[in-house]
Amino acid sequence: MLHNSLSKKLLTSVLSVYFVLTFVVTCAQIFAEYFNTKSYIRNELQTLQQTFSGSLTRAIWELNTDQSITIAEGLLAIPMVEGIIVRDDSGEVISQLGRSLDIRELYSKQLVQDAAIIEDTPSGLFGYTFPLIFEFSGRETQVGDVTLFSSRDVVVSRIIVSIYLLVGNAMIKTTFLILLFLLAFRKHLTRPLQQLTEQIETVEPDAIEDTRITLDNRDQNELNVMAQAFNNLIAKVVEYRDKLRRTQKELLKSNEKLDQQNIELEQEVARKTSNLSQAMMDLQQQKYELEKQKLSLTEEIELRRQTEQELLTKQREMQRYVDELNVTQERLLGSEKMAALGGLVAGITHDINTPVGIGVTATSFLQERLKELEQAHSKETLTPAELAQFISEAKQSTELLSSNLARASELVASFKQIAVDQASEAVRTINLKAYLGEVIRSLHPKLKHTEHEINIQCPDDLVLNLPAGAISQIFTNLIMNSLIHGFEGVQHGHIDILIRDQDERVLIEYSDDGCGVNAAQLEQLFNPYFTTKRDQGGSGLGTHITFNLVKQTLGGEIAVSSKPNKGLQYFISLPKDLPKPMQMFN
Repeated sequence: MLHNSLSKKLLTSVLSVYFVLTFVVTCAQIFAEYFNTKSYIRNELQTLQQTFSGSLTRAIWELNTDQSITIAEGLLAIPMVEGIIVRDDSGEVISQLGRSLDIRELYSKQLVQDAAIIEDTPSGLFGYTFPLIFEFSGRETQVGDVTLFSSRDVVVSRIIVSIYLLVGNAMIKTTFLILLFLLAFRKHLTRPLQQLTEQIETVEPDAIEDTRITLDNRDQNELNVMAQAFNNLIAKVVEYRDKLRRTQKELLKSNEKLDQQNIELEQEVARKTSNLSQAMMDLQQQKYELEKQKLSLTEEIELRRQTEQELLTKQREMQRYVDELNVTQERLLGSEKMAALGGLVAGITHDINTPVGIGVTATSFLQERLKELEQAHSKETLTPAELAQFISEAKQSTELLSSNLARASELVASFKQIAVDQASEAVRTINLKAYLGEVIRSLHPKLKHTEHEINIQCPDDLVLNLPAGAISQIFTNLIMNSLIHGFEGVQHGHIDILIRDQDERVLIEYSDDGCGVNAAQLEQLFNPYFTTKRDQGGSGLGTHITFNLVKQTLGGEIAVSSKPNKGLQYFISLPKDLPKPMQMFN
């Protein structure tokens, strides 16, 4: 017995799709009718502007409030108008009839300058607002505005008949289609399937060759194809059954031959079992020897594991030593920077004390002369000659003060800029030639006691966008190395700094005519802690710091060449602008 009829499922699926489609189309038609009617009502509200605006404008212009209210009541009598609000030129409501919204929430007290549409509100009202313009002597004056309201109820009342017709039409078409589908499914699907099922249920397995299925339906459709396929299946089953019977007879003959071969096989197995026993004894001996070798290998593996563990322990200790060395190196680098800055402070302090001392002496002298002049003036013994002499001495003192204070100010400015740059890695724009002048000025305390000369050849307009502190520290280290190491035993040394502008890069050639270094020392020149003045307190970090500043901080290249008693030459290539990724890194 069928519990789920295929035809019923198909019919239900088709009708469900049709019902949903009909429902969606009907709803779409209703909504379209609604919006068309609503648009038509809005157009009618706009048409009312042309009909009543003239009379209503004149009534408000003539301050005829009763006539304005009468016109408003006439507008409210129109079926599509649910409410009306009339305001005068001051924004005060003259007449408010029917259903309406709070005009103050819509426009406050300001009059509407242009016609405006009021969209749907939660209360269902919508409307149209237009200004009332009165023309007098060729001039236009706005005397107020009018707001007309309609609602969804008006729209629905106009389309209710159309809604009934659409729904009734959809129901009639749906009912007719259901009856049509029921008859078609019953004739072309339900009855042939039932006939096919009844004939299949009457098939007898023992007399299967006499079974054939026939349908009353003569159309060459899927059900007839299924009946033919079933008849073909019955024919193949009969054929396979005959083959099976023949195969069974052949199988019996094969079993007899197989029994004879089993007897022969058992005899062969017995003979080979004897040979296998001897082979097993040989394998047992080989197994014993393999176990001995395995034991030896296990001991060797354990020994290697212990050795590996010891190596790992040593490696961790070495890594710890390397980390400690790196931390120590960073501290030494910081100490080297601070030592250089400390030397700069000590030297600049001595240089500043000289002009400041001269300024103090001049100030003291002026104070004494002023005191003498004040006493002579109070005793009325001041002569013109004494006054002229005081003026001359005061001019000399003030000139001396001005020149020495200017000198001290320049020293402080240079020291401040160089000190700030060496303590910071911030990127800023510098004129390279002017900045090198400040660096050399900060080294004046080291240079003034020597006869060495520094010559700079650099374009006047060469501008770099780099960490100024790195530039300052590079040239400070190079110059100090020349003074301490290169000019040892040299009375009058020369340092030449040649700078060339090449596209996006700057080429720097630094050279001195000092004692130079040999080939072995040249190979270690940039290594940390390498110094020839270890016994005199040298740290060996100056050239290493310079190398790191050029390569890492500034993204440049540095090379060095030297021969004994032929001086030392550095070749440096730097970018004019520090790349943005490197700026972020620094």
